[in-house]
Amino acid sequence: MITPNPNLQVLPTKINLPKKELILEIELNGKMKFEHLMNTIYNQFGICHRVLSANVEYVEGRSFGSVQLYISANSEEYDELEYYLNNNKLLSTTVEYICRKYS
Repeated sequence: MITPNPNLQVLPTKINLPKKELILEIELNGKMKFEHLMNTIYNQFGICHRVLSANVEYVEGRSFGSVQLYISANSEEYDELEYYLNNNKLLSTTVEYICRKYS
């Protein structure tokens, strides 16, 4: 008969990784609509974002231009988003955003 060890700790099923604040710049090349991209980032990846700037032009229903997003994501969420952007041939650059807090 096997008895459980009372000194063992149970690990949580989902580990809460620390989130980083990032500024993500995405170049739209006509392969995906701007609105579809924004919905995908929020609905599929669960990443809340703020549009810092957007220079988007629509040519025959296609989106061209660039957009800068402020996101707060952990490394796992960001890796999934980066894979998605690369897979859809959307060029992106990321800058870690560090806000100074004055006392």
